[in-house]
Amino acid sequence: MDHQFLESVSNSVQFSDGHYYVDLPIKKTVIQMPNNRTAAVQRALNIKKKLQKNPSFHAEYTNFMTDMLNKGYAVKVNTSHLNHQDGQVWYIPHHGVYHPQKKKLRVVFDCAASFQGMSLNSELLQGPDMTNTLIGVLTRFRQESVAMIADIEAMYYQVRVPEKDSDMLRFLWWPDGDLNQNLDEYKMVVHLFGAKSSPSVANFALRKTAEDNRSKSTVEAVNTVLKNFYVDDCLKSVSSSAQAVALHNDLTKLCASGGFRLTKWASNSRDLLASVPESERIAGVRDLDLSKDALPVERALGVLWCVNSDVFKFRINLKEKPVSRRGILSVTSSIYDPLGFLAPVILPSKILMQQLCREKLAWDDDIPEQSAERWISWLSGLNQLTDFSVPRCIKPVDFGVSTSAQLHHFSDASEVGYGVVTYLRLLNADGLAHCAFMMGKSRVAPLKQTTIPRMELAAAVVAVKTDKMLKDELELELHESVFWTDSTTVLRYIVNEGLRFKTFVANRVAIIRESTRPQQWRYINTSMNPADCASRGLTCERFMKNVNRINGPSFLKESESNWPETNHDLSTNLVDSEVKQSVNLLYAVDDTDALNKLINYYSDWYKLKRAVAWILRFKDLVIQRSNQGAGG
Repeated sequence: MDHQFLESVSNSVQFSDGHYYVDLPIKKTVIQMPNNRTAAVQRALNIKKKLQKNPSFHAEYTNFMTDMLNKGYAVKVNTSHLNHQDGQVWYIPHHGVYHPQKKKLRVVFDCAASFQGMSLNSELLQGPDMTNTLIGVLTRFRQESVAMIADIEAMYYQVRVPEKDSDMLRFLWWPDGDLNQNLDEYKMVVHLFGAKSSPSVANFALRKTAEDNRSKSTVEAVNTVLKNFYVDDCLKSVSSSAQAVALHNDLTKLCASGGFRLTKWASNSRDLLASVPESERIAGVRDLDLSKDALPVERALGVLWCVNSDVFKFRINLKEKPVSRRGILSVTSSIYDPLGFLAPVILPSKILMQQLCREKLAWDDDIPEQSAERWISWLSGLNQLTDFSVPRCIKPVDFGVSTSAQLHHFSDASEVGYGVVTYLRLLNADGLAHCAFMMGKSRVAPLKQTTIPRMELAAAVVAVKTDKMLKDELELELHESVFWTDSTTVLRYIVNEGLRFKTFVANRVAIIRESTRPQQWRYINTSMNPADCASRGLTCERFMKNVNRINGPSFLKESESNWPETNHDLSTNLVDSEVKQSVNLLYAVDDTDALNKLINYYSDWYKLKRAVAWILRFKDLVIQRSNQGAGG
């Protein structure tokens, strides 16, 4: 399917009037859609009732539709084409949704709406996921001291749909939003929100913009388009304000060459903000006096970024939910922390959720009083996190150029969970070391009881996978990664060369050995292991006092000669339950047993002699025939 999608968009893409035109990627060569106008009319009448009940909603909805028509994203269907019924017409219902943070209405087209077993989405190819990873974009955003964010205005709407496909995107609306008039027919002439193909089509067009204009733009601008966008959000960091100003100019021109307009610029560089026209700045910056006013707090891919102090902050606004499994799951899932800064704080709620699952409570049952007290105590502590912050940039402003970079992964496990904490250790030309928190992960122990060594091994595997992911995403020349664990059992498994393990251990050791060498693994005492809290969880109060977790162990700021040594015997114990035991079976034949049987069987000496004679003759005959067969 991905190959078919890429073939469709690559063969159909054209550039005209400052925009890319891309066909709707239809699964079938010939498509015959049923006439769903009556269903679309019914959906429109349902929307009409809501608009009539809520004048504010009506006004916002009308403004959105009017703006869409004024900007040319949609047009009224020509009267001569109203009865165009050849199976190439489809009416798309629409509804309004509000952005949870911005409280801004967006009209979304319901391309999944089905009629007679068909919908627009059922006939479209979704295409491959061409979006950069969220973790990757956020991680690269932290690399340099000067940061900037921007947004592509109505990204999907900048990619046009050819005239031949536009009747598949018809919709119904009242002229000027006047509900007293009859419904009119309109059609979208752009790829729209709600179509399952639109994310891939828009990403394809954005990337093609970079590729088609590679020779006309700078390498930095092209690479920014390819690596530093997450859908329509651009997050980028550079080493100086001058570089930021130059990149802003180059990137704006590059995106505009494909019909994409960059807006909502924000940066911790006041020089960059001064060079950006006010209309293109983010709302919180437009009216500021850049010579003295503090810069605002903005969202960078959902993470709160205090631009003025250049730190990530956390503001947890939780809606009141019932004290039940469903309510606990809803609250826990709503805490947005993609890089795992708060992983130890969130783990206790996951442990409580698992305990309630083990007790087989229904989703909406009241939970036991003791569990409810734990939950309320956990909730009340979250307010303390407003004082918690993490530097956005992974190195101090005055650190200089890094001469060496290492990833250090710490893993640990307990009876209730297991976790990993990863730091980036940088060295500068003066030999000074700096340590920055990169990522944290905490997971609950499986419902099926298992051993601590197995969980320690599972944590080690998570560390290896995290290492691979960060190496792929960071734009740094990384030297050898170092892995730390307080489990000598895990270290024994990893360094082992001769013994065979049971399946669970063998599979995970294989993953570890495939990506790392035993020499990369080191021992750390539990009291020094920052992953200990990731495996057990922390209250908010203890978390706020645990500075060690964000800054990393103090020994990482020292030379390697001062790092903890592994002074343990790492030879694997033969009685370890995970070692496969070899069983040797020996069968001994007692020749005297056959003679005793003969003596006991024959009571007469003469008969015994005759029996032995026949046995000897038979033996000789067998040997003779065997020799003849071999010779023949």
